[in-house]
Amino acid sequence: MTERGQNAIERTAHQFTVGPSHLRWENDVLTIQIDERVPLLGTKVQGSIKVFPEQLFHHVVALDDHQKHRWGPIAPSARVEVSFTNPSLQWQGNAYFDSNEGDEAISKPFSEWDWSRAHLKDGSTAVIYDVRQKNGNERIIASKFNPNGTVESFEPPARVLLRKTGWGIKRNMRSEQSGGEPSVTLLNTYEDTPFYARSMIQSHLLGEEVVSMHETLNVKRLESNIVQLMLPWRMPRNPTRLF
Repeated sequence: MTERGQNAIERTAHQFTVGPSHLRWENDVLTIQIDERVPLLGTKVQGSIKVFPEQLFHHVVALDDHQKHRWGPIAPSARVEVSFTNPSLQWQGNAYFDSNEGDEAISKPFSEWDWSRAHLKDGSTAVIYDVRQKNGNERIIASKFNPNGTVESFEPPARVLLRKTGWGIKRNMRSEQSGGEPSVTLLNTYEDTPFYARSMIQSHLLGEEVVSMHETLNVKRLESNIVQLMLPWRMPRNPTRLF
């Protein structure tokens, strides 16, 4: 993933292009064509991801008090097909597709957040955004996205403290009680960085035992000088049209 300048970006009604890669809607299928290189090593990363939404949603909510940052799930439940030539990789599975946008830097209003989404037995998807702002206010969004296109809010369960990440980031999960105690099991951590972690967690939600994809963002860590110096090595910045 490469950060690029405005001269390398194009958008039409059906396609969004960033350098040599693009996203394209066609016949209700989203195709993500990736043509990138691994930072430093220069190894090619090439392939396609096809997302087949089960239901499209036009639901957008504000994440901060001033409504300058917004989130919305486009396809909370979908099927995905991944096919890469570099590296050679093919698989299929369940998917989730959403959108975040903002009118200012993410570091301005937020202190940290925990986010999770889980597929439920009735085919719906439950999402919890547990946001802490720098002004001390919390903004908690708990929504259930149903297969028929409707959206329901629900009361988020209590916050449960998980063990810290390898980089020492504190993370939380919302889970209902099972046997008198909040039941949470950390199954795996897939991404562990100085300011961000993505994990798979087993918990209880809306009367079910669920497995959730979970993320924690620590904005104070993201703002630190050492992390800002590290970022370009993980996510190169290319202001030119040279791909």
